[in-house]
Amino acid sequence: MFREYEEDKRPGEQYRDEPGEADAGAKGGPADGAQAAAEAVEGELVNEEAGAQPTVEQLQKELQEQKAAVDDYHNRLLRLQADFDNYRRRTAKEKEEFARYASAVLCESLLPVLDNFQLALNTKGQDAAAVVQGVEMIYRQLLETLQREGLTPMEVLGEQFDPTKHEAVMQESSGQYPDNTVIEELRRGYHLKDKLLRPAMVKVAKKE
Repeated sequence: MFREYEEDKRPGEQYRDEPGEADAGAKGGPADGAQAAAEAVEGELVNEEAGAQPTVEQLQKELQEQKAAVDDYHNRLLRLQADFDNYRRRTAKEKEEFARYASAVLCESLLPVLDNFQLALNTKGQDAAAVVQGVEMIYRQLLETLQREGLTPMEVLGEQFDPTKHEAVMQESSGQYPDNTVIEELRRGYHLKDKLLRPAMVKVAKKE
């Protein structure tokens, strides 16, 4: 029989195995397994998407948290605005007081000068030379006090006329000085620190 079996076998043809466990496994093969896996994954995604949807309780809780944050920011803004208003009123009051009493230091420094003037006036009718000497002393004291505050008298004699710091009210023909030279000071000019406080009133030379 074995020979007959081999003779009936055609070249290049293989005999199929008898149905068994292999055929049973082939019916539930890779295609069916992949489909089942895909369905499982899809089911998990659906469940996850369904679980990602917030509930009403969660939304209400988040809303309450946001309202609390808004109330906190609003209260902070009100406190900040109140602090700014208090600061503005305080600085305005300080500025007003400073402007009102800005000259207090200068006035206090001039009080000794006033005292000496009072003494000089009390000596009127006495020795004229003593009175003149007292007035000169008071002048020096007053000038020193103002210089400590930044006042500087201008020295203009012999300078070229400068309209930014001189005020020419007279001209005099002269062959001794160059044209537009200051030859006389009629009223002294002053600087306050680096600012021109008052120009000097002068007489200038003019060519003959």
